[in-house]
Amino acid sequence: MTKMLRCMWMTKKMSSRTALNILALSLALAAAVPPAVAAPIHQQNGPVNRGPQERIAEGKVVNKSGVAIAGAVVYLKDSRSNGVKTYIADDGGNFRFGELSQNTDYELWAESNGARSKSKEISSFDSANNLHFTLKVDAAK
Repeated sequence: MTKMLRCMWMTKKMSSRTALNILALSLALAAAVPPAVAAPIHQQNGPVNRGPQERIAEGKVVNKSGVAIAGAVVYLKDSRSNGVKTYIADDGGNFRFGELSQNTDYELWAESNGARSKSKEISSFDSANNLHFTLKVDAAK
């Protein structure tokens, strides 16, 4: 502490009394800061929000008897751009669309051998991030 006072006095050409007052004020302020103020912001306000989470639409394509339809084509239509993504169902009839926007509505349906399922809607007002669907494709008429 003596070295600090001497350094302050020499570099600023101030009296030792002024240097002592500055040091005392600095120590008093450091001691007066409550621990909550000194805590990192993420500890004060809870976990840091890392932005939107990945939104996923997944499910299974089945026939009217509930048997999985391998190779069915699943369509996902973006209501903003009218763009359509497709997914070919695996051997268990499963499909998955990832990285969907939270702020976009989608339409989802499946087709197999000329038959089509009813459309399912994915609303931007639905806050769920993991959406599961069963798409039932009736036999072609």
